[in-house]
Parts: sequence; C-alpha cells; structure tokens
Amino acid sequence: MPFIVSEEATIATSRTPAAVSRSLRRLGEDLNTWRKLRHLTATEVADRAGVGVNTVLRLERGDGATLENVLRVARALGVLDVLSDALDPYATDLGRLRADEALPERVRRRRAP
Repeated sequence: MPFIVSEEATIATSRTPAAVSRSLRRLGEDLNTWRKLRHLTATEVADRAGVGVNTVLRLERGDGATLENVLRVARALGVLDVLSDALDPYATDLGRLRADEALPERVRRRRAP
C-alpha cells in the first residue's frame, strides 16, 4: 500500500515562518541597495559571485537562496565581513559575559525534574 500525504499536510510542513519571510525580504532589499550603491547590474554581481542572474534577482526579491549563494553575493558586493561579523556570538552581551567559560563539546537535552 503506497504512502499518501495530503496536500494540506505538505503545505503545513513547508510554510516559511513569518519572521523568516520578513528577514528574507529585508536581506534582499539590503543586498539590492548595496548593489545599487556600488552601481552594479544584477548581471555583474552574478558574474562576480559565480551564480546565475536569476539567483541574484530571486535573492533580492526575498525569495530565498542557499546560504552559499547568499554569501557569494555578499562577497561580490563587498559586505561578506559585515554579514559574518553580525553573527559573531562574542559581539553580544551574552557572549562577552560567557567569553571566559569553556564551551561544552556537546549540548545534551536537560532531563525533566
């Protein structure tokens, strides 16, 4: 007997959370602004990034792309370091507070009391 998945179940599990969609749009708008500030066409960015022009345009629309392609486009625009630095955990209050602590090799789920 074949396994059948309803269309509703497929849609429910593949929806992008609203916060992620907003961030994709914002990131796309920011990359688009950087491209225009640098007076580059989408084709020029695509060539420099080693991706297709449709990938650049899809990313700028907020439709998403692979993390590698996002980083390639950011590098082509000269903002890769800015993007990487934004994720530096030691640039946050929590990271600075715990900077001297040794990180665990692995994190295990806590047991319920």
